[in-house]
Amino acid sequence: MGRIARTFDALKATGTPGLVTYVTAGDPDLARTAGILRSLDRAGADVLEVGVPFSDPLADGPVIQRATERALASGTTLRGVLDMVASVRADVKAPIVIFSYANPVLRFGAERFADQARDAGVDGVLILDLPIEEAEEFRGLLAARGIDTILLLSPTTTDLRLRKAAALGSGFLYAISRLGVTGARDAVADGAEEMVRRIRAVSSLPVALGFGISKPEHVREVGRWADAAVVGSALVNVIAEAGASNDLDRRVEEYVRWLKS
Repeated sequence: MGRIARTFDALKATGTPGLVTYVTAGDPDLARTAGILRSLDRAGADVLEVGVPFSDPLADGPVIQRATERALASGTTLRGVLDMVASVRADVKAPIVIFSYANPVLRFGAERFADQARDAGVDGVLILDLPIEEAEEFRGLLAARGIDTILLLSPTTTDLRLRKAAALGSGFLYAISRLGVTGARDAVADGAEEMVRRIRAVSSLPVALGFGISKPEHVREVGRWADAAVVGSALVNVIAEAGASNDLDRRVEEYVRWLKS
């Protein structure tokens, strides 16, 4: 049993909603990202999503787009992200999921990526724009190396494609609670509970629900239906505000402890 499965089993045993955190690798630079990952782990984040910066982040709102621009300007590459993950793996207890668009992985080489992800200690991979219909071969590459394939589901995903995702995915399923781009919101989307219900009807995999989560009350609300809440833009914004300051790691840790409260 891998780290992701063990993590969600432990959450289920305690009845506690999990927290999945997303950061853009390389913002403000890869050395600081390594410190951020250690801070997230200390603060109790249950799964760490590490975003690979890409020049055309079509599903991301302005906060993550700007983080991606800063990361690319600092020279961040997919190879550099994997090396950074390898450097922190021994210090971090939480599972680490690489979050990427397909283009960087295809340019790197899918098999080479799978090998180096395994060597770095990556637990799961989510390719944002990889269609479920084309995911089986990539899933095979990852599964052969003990890495989970995390699939993304939206409110417009048909029941047929939900069943395909349930058959192909492993680790957990990532459900987005609203259409549009990423970004913090004042409230959880109205259709979030129904989205989770539809997934539960076809899959026993844990469900993590994201898009718009920024406050402890959001985490509590999502925890009524899903196994974990995903926070991305709000955390990336904390990192942007702290920048290269000496208290970056402290502010990240305090924010995540607040969310977990």
